[in-house]
Amino acid sequence: MSLSAVRIPQADPLANYRANAGEIDAAIDRVLQSGVYLSGTETKNFEIEFARFLGVAHAVGTSSGTDALWLALAAFGIGEGDEVITVSHTAVATLAAVELCGATPVFVDIEPRSFILNPERLESALSAKTRAVIPVHLYGKPADVDSILNFCRQHDLRLIEDCAQAAGAFYRDQRVGSIGDAAAFSFYPTKNLAALGDAGAAVTNSASLASTMRALREYGWHDARRLSERPGRNARLDEIQAAILRVKLPRLDGANKRRQHLAELYTENLGDLRDVVVPTQFGFERSVFHQYVIRSQQRDTLAEHLRAQGIATAVHYPVPVHQQPAYSTRGLTRPLPAEAKDPLPVTSLAASEVLSLPIFPELEPSAVKRVVAAIREFVRR
Repeated sequence: MSLSAVRIPQADPLANYRANAGEIDAAIDRVLQSGVYLSGTETKNFEIEFARFLGVAHAVGTSSGTDALWLALAAFGIGEGDEVITVSHTAVATLAAVELCGATPVFVDIEPRSFILNPERLESALSAKTRAVIPVHLYGKPADVDSILNFCRQHDLRLIEDCAQAAGAFYRDQRVGSIGDAAAFSFYPTKNLAALGDAGAAVTNSASLASTMRALREYGWHDARRLSERPGRNARLDEIQAAILRVKLPRLDGANKRRQHLAELYTENLGDLRDVVVPTQFGFERSVFHQYVIRSQQRDTLAEHLRAQGIATAVHYPVPVHQQPAYSTRGLTRPLPAEAKDPLPVTSLAASEVLSLPIFPELEPSAVKRVVAAIREFVRR
């Protein structure tokens, strides 16, 4: 189906731009007229404002969320010979960052209701080489950070939060990204806090770690002499993207509230269906619904039914990372009982059933009702 036939998109970054076009255009023009396009006041001010928003001491702007996660890992000295525990039900970017450091990803299974790292599986993944755990706050839902943090403290491991899909979400009374030793955010154009291109940020409460990350994102330079005391790379946030993010950041909580309202409409009108499983809400979380993800054993047929009615959906994610050709022989899963045929059974089940429905701040409630009606029509067939 062509894009012109899609009446309800799954995400709509153009609508988000149009909602803020005047201020975004002015911010871009401000940068263009300044003559400073990298490492200027826009980046510095965004870092200050984003850190204040999260309740952390330091934010370090980066060229992408992948680079932000790499930066946090590299700043801790995690590299070749080390292992990092994380999940396979995530964007490939999570694992790409681990590999950029030269470390080995160790996959653990997810919790069956949230699709997020299951803390009960951490002990079985631990080895003498383990250096860090990366929980992914997937779909805008916070992980059970207390349980994961307790495990990390018990075993002297670093907790690095992958907040790529969860900007503004709360775990209890703290925003995600402010709880672990460091965290990484993505500002990809469809994210809750979205740039108009690639951008990201790494955050921490450690001044020394932030200093190391600032050096590593620019070839390891520590001062004006441009002396590389340790290997780094080019992972800088550019001034135009920083200026755009400064326009959108004050609106983030409001945009997230609109997502939460749309999610409530979905849940209220789909929660009674036996053939569709709606997202579970836990007492410790305040999700920001980067995605509204249902489960259905007839996922592909349902998606085709919606597509035929001009309703776009997506699958996040159809193939677990540990089953993909590039990573199937490079990540590890710890030995399970001999009778276990699948090392990550919940992950595999989720990949076959999850379906992301349309959700973005500019989506009208009437569109949600149309999506609901189409789903209910499918279930009645």
